[in-house]
Amino acid sequence: QVRLVESGGGLVQTGGSLRLSCAASGSIVSIRTMGWYRQAPGKQRDLVATIGSGGTTNYADSVKGRFSISRDDGKNTVYLQMNSLKPEDTAVYYCNAGIHNGGYYSPYWGQGTQVTVSS
Repeated sequence: QVRLVESGGGLVQTGGSLRLSCAASGSIVSIRTMGWYRQAPGKQRDLVATIGSGGTTNYADSVKGRFSISRDDGKNTVYLQMNSLKPEDTAVYYCNAGIHNGGYYSPYWGQGTQVTVSS
């Protein structure tokens, strides 16, 4: 069984920084794209950033220049460095990964971590 566990969320003031981590564990053969999504209250879940197995990154326009995604394949972990945080960044952040578990590739989600930016 594959699990994704996020950590690093919390409360920060406007302009502050946080670093989220997401570690995948279990029956993992390989991992394709890893990414972060967020969902604010009453809104849909939106893409924040993704990183492919070759390191190619993609960011939502709203976070370009402020957030940086990276991955450590040796640790099956993806990170999201968030700088210059704004109140509108407040949301539950979810990790996502396409993982081959020995049978086929499937998308997996973490349980989410709350990020709150105070004004």
